[in-house]
Amino acid sequence: MAIKQKGKSLKSRSSQLSDTFFQLDVLNGKALADEKFPAFGKQIGEHGWTSFKPKKTEIFQLNIGKLCNQTCAHCHVDAGPDRKEENMSKETLERCLELIKMMPDVHTVDITGGAPEMNPHFRWFVEECTKLGKTVMDRCNLTIIMANKKYHDMPAFFAKHKVHVVSSLPYFSKSRTDSQRGDGVFEDSIKALQLLNEVGYGVEGSDLKLDLVYNPSGAFLPDSQETLQAEFKRQLKRKYNITFNNLFAITNLPVSRFLDYLIESDNYQSYMQLLVESFNPGTIEGLMCRNTISVSWDGYIYDCDFNQMLDLKVAAPNAQHINEVDFEQLNNRNIVVNQHCYGCTAGAGSSCGGETV
Repeated sequence: MAIKQKGKSLKSRSSQLSDTFFQLDVLNGKALADEKFPAFGKQIGEHGWTSFKPKKTEIFQLNIGKLCNQTCAHCHVDAGPDRKEENMSKETLERCLELIKMMPDVHTVDITGGAPEMNPHFRWFVEECTKLGKTVMDRCNLTIIMANKKYHDMPAFFAKHKVHVVSSLPYFSKSRTDSQRGDGVFEDSIKALQLLNEVGYGVEGSDLKLDLVYNPSGAFLPDSQETLQAEFKRQLKRKYNITFNNLFAITNLPVSRFLDYLIESDNYQSYMQLLVESFNPGTIEGLMCRNTISVSWDGYIYDCDFNQMLDLKVAAPNAQHINEVDFEQLNNRNIVVNQHCYGCTAGAGSSCGGETV
């Protein structure tokens, strides 16, 4: 069953699921669901992870705002055009730069949203990060490049600063892409990818990196990342003369609008059962929460972007906000886990960089 476009965020619809506490109640069998699943924390404990701590922080991820030109039906951020208030201020971005300077192992600044490019300070922040010698990764929905004339030069801007562009494309067909992301998304995405190719992104011999992200269109796990990548490359090259570097296959986590879809379509129980039964302890070592911290638009610190969307702050009382960071606490914390973590440990694993094993 394909996901259908909602058109509005959960917040604007005053949905119960816009409340992170309610989402956690659902995930933990306290609301809506009839069946409780084994606690994720206990599951990893049975596989030797009596304490679950991070390694050194190498990736500094920011959700720069929930404002977006799209309202994708699977979005775990609940982003959309109506989320105008949740946009990171320049003051918060300046403080993030200070922290990045203080964290010597950070080599990559991963900027996500919403559509990060819609933040008025986006370009300034990218420039400042590149001055620090950091790799900047931008999670671009592609259609933003075509949405308005003021974004048409984004490919050239990305190329100038050697931004690593990670672009979401649900599928290489119009029907499956538009069913997940909205009418006209596929056509604009193809045009944007062609513009990125024109400036050198994803082209053999170029150092401009263009990666694609695939999310399943329903309540199932992604196929093999290697298989999907080969088929995406073949189809996009044959049909549209588009090339790219890598494809990341990311499992949809039962959070926010995808959780809403699962409940509305009566797929929640079966999907959670699938995630639990597909638990793979071999994925744990490579999870993104091991080497990443995630900062929200208002400056709070989380172990990952998914924890951020459930408001599960880091387990370090004196390091939960960027304005007051005890690095010893932050580096020695236990990673916060909950039932949604089954999504990252199912099958071949899932992270912001695709499969983990």
